[in-house]
Amino acid sequence: MIRNASAVWNGSLKEGKGTISTESGVLAATPYSFAKRFENERGTNPEELIAAAHASCFTMALSAQLGNAGITPQSLETTAAVTLEKLEAGFTVTKIHLDVTARIPGADQAAFDKAAEAAKAGCPISRLLKAEITMTSRLLSDRATSA
Repeated sequence: MIRNASAVWNGSLKEGKGTISTESGVLAATPYSFAKRFENERGTNPEELIAAAHASCFTMALSAQLGNAGITPQSLETTAAVTLEKLEAGFTVTKIHLDVTARIPGADQAAFDKAAEAAKAGCPISRLLKAEITMTSRLLSDRATSA
């Protein structure tokens, strides 16, 4: 399975502007720039797109892991925070923190924790990244139990 995306850039690093597009058309000539990436100008940037990819990949993987354990979540919500740092070698994504909240009535805490760890280690985006990946997970359940 191959997925495609494209990027175009015009001009210098700081004054230039680019667009990104995806094969699906979800992103179609979506603008990005130095200011959007490093100066908090509103708009997307590569790190935000990595965060979105990781959050969505992990959440789907967690749903699969829970399903393998016979658990059906009511809802899963994940935020991924990407840390970009300037190192000696240049700007580097050094960390990604996943923050997941699961609503699973009657779920077992130990089974949820096991599924979350397996999803964090096993989702394709986690395996792609060289950054340190950490996670905070919360189970919202009317009667969560620990094994």
